[in-house]
Amino acid sequence: MELASPPTTRQRIVEQFRQRWKAEPLVVRAPGRVNLIGEHTDYNGGFALPMAIDRAVWIALRPRSDDQVIVHSLDFGDSTEFAMPRLHKGGPAWGEYIKGVAWSLSEAGHTLTGWEGVVCGDIPIGAGLSSSAAIEVAATRAFAQASRLPWEPTAMARLAQRAENEWVGVRCGIMDQLTSISGVRDHALLIDCRSLNVSTVAIPAEAAIVILDTGTRRTLATSAYDERRTQCQQAAEILGAPALRDVTLQDLDRARRELPETTWRRARHVVTENERTLRAADALKRGDLIEAGHLMNASHESLKSDFEVSSRELDEIVDCSRRHPSCLGARLTGGGFGGCAVALVRDRDLGNFAAEVADCYRAATGLEASALRCRPSEGVTISGQWPVVSGQ
Repeated sequence: MELASPPTTRQRIVEQFRQRWKAEPLVVRAPGRVNLIGEHTDYNGGFALPMAIDRAVWIALRPRSDDQVIVHSLDFGDSTEFAMPRLHKGGPAWGEYIKGVAWSLSEAGHTLTGWEGVVCGDIPIGAGLSSSAAIEVAATRAFAQASRLPWEPTAMARLAQRAENEWVGVRCGIMDQLTSISGVRDHALLIDCRSLNVSTVAIPAEAAIVILDTGTRRTLATSAYDERRTQCQQAAEILGAPALRDVTLQDLDRARRELPETTWRRARHVVTENERTLRAADALKRGDLIEAGHLMNASHESLKSDFEVSSRELDEIVDCSRRHPSCLGARLTGGGFGGCAVALVRDRDLGNFAAEVADCYRAATGLEASALRCRPSEGVTISGQWPVVSGQ
């Protein structure tokens, strides 16, 4: 297993746009993200430490003079087309993310102009790297540019999140969209998911962030994900707190008899994960990779035992990673139930890490894993000259 390099996507979508519309496009790029630590804390008003990655969703587009939106997906080989503001569900699933953004922006009172474009991504879908947030953010930036809307990062992140929550039907927190918008090169982001304050945390040069794909997939819009959210809300209500962000371990210990055992463990994960996240941010600022790795390991154990969102495959790839002498820590990343793990590895010792983890994982599961060395990326960008408006 080789450490993959991100493929070049920009030129591909530009060429496809030229072939379809005989014009030069604007190009939007919105990155995916990997969460280093702070899982299932965002919808509890807590803290998360993600970074935007050098994999992204790209849209090549030009504005139209009407309210039509026409988008062709190179990844899926089909197109979606709709008119605003008369929006109805239906059509390809990937297109609902774009349509949901149009709905969310319209609901917020924005008057939208149509556009036509080509979309393509190099983020593994369903792997816990926020391909859905990336397409939402890319579409939000495309609508804002075509419609001459002011670009307000936090407000736009909220609207992109609303598209996924209320149109697509996935009750995600805001971490993914905010990271895709606000990413900073060579840095992770410490996000306060209540205030939406974002501070940067430099990733030490000697650290390598490796994403390990188990080859298994999950769907966040499942009953298990919603069940976890409900359990967290119930725990906060019983404890008389606005959210689990406001609960301490002492509070949990005092209320243990009042909470069902499973609900108590769900709450314990969130409370301890918030503490781990803040400590991990501080450790990275100090360049203490050993401490950061220990906290990532503890996060996985909590997600496995208290929050119960791991899987056999995730546990195996995490265990295989930790056995390698260059690995400082590893944990599942994303919502869980499948997808990817993330490992913190010493850059100078990266060597055969990917190959040895793949061999170990194959022996344990019979499955093939893939690895991606990720570098912290900037957030959403737009480039190119303002193209001729289409009236077709």
